Amino acid sequence: MRVGTVQCLGAHGLHRMAYSEWGDPANPRVLICVHGLTRNGRDFDVLANALASDYRVVCPDVVGRGCSDRLPFPDDYALPTYANDVMTLIARLGVESVHWLGTSMGGLIGMFLASLPGSPISRLVLNDVGPTIAVDALQRIGEYLGKAPDFSDLAEAEAYVRVVCAPFGALTDAQWRYMTVVGTRAKPEGGYEMNYDRAIAQPYQKAYLDAKEIILWPMYDAIRCPTMVLRGAQSDVLAHETALEMSARGPGAKLVEVPGVGHAPMLLEESQVRIVQDFLLAG
Repeated sequence: MRVGTVQCLGAHGLHRMAYSEWGDPANPRVLICVHGLTRNGRDFDVLANALASDYRVVCPDVVGRGCSDRLPFPDDYALPTYANDVMTLIARLGVESVHWLGTSMGGLIGMFLASLPGSPISRLVLNDVGPTIAVDALQRIGEYLGKAPDFSDLAEAEAYVRVVCAPFGALTDAQWRYMTVVGTRAKPEGGYEMNYDRAIAQPYQKAYLDAKEIILWPMYDAIRCPTMVLRGAQSDVLAHETALEMSARGPGAKLVEVPGVGHAPMLLEESQVRIVQDFLLAG
């Protein structure tokens, strides 16, 4: 694994976005993996390592998460900022097209970019997200977003992660510790905190907590590249009915449901990695 940063321009100035990278840096076949709302690019270590012989795998920390800068104006934590940053990253990589894997928020960013004329995304995996998100799921996420306490040690942090991330499914003890280690950071004064800016909760609450649901079908219907939808069978973010409709309209996505998992499949199991790998390499 290699790490780097790219300087991006936002509404209120410059900021740096960090990313991890796997595989041959000269490989023209690039896979960009973008994480969920409160996570970071290290979530994809297992998958990136598995696909590194086929791809140059690049996993950014969306601004406000992981090793990326925190923004001074919370309202800038929004889709236009994220999309602009990733386009800057693609320009840095020096390729004309990419494959894209997006979990939750990362899928929404990918769905937006893939819907645009001339999009660089030529193959798309949407991990447990779609053009409709119900209000119950939005409220569940809002209940913990930005409210995580500080932790005295990793064991305390892991106990918290196991609760708020329970929909990830029946992970092993080693996988829960991994999700905790990559999802937290040490504080200078001691102890740990979740590795994202708590201020991301402010624009989320303004945009979604009073909404009845998110509906983005026109965006989805504009996608033209081959698309796969990976859904946790117990997900409250992506309803089964929505996923079925995604397979029947727009890009006519291939649908795969993962049993025993809610929101979202974390791609730590070989079987889940294989699903993604087979679809991406089929092109």
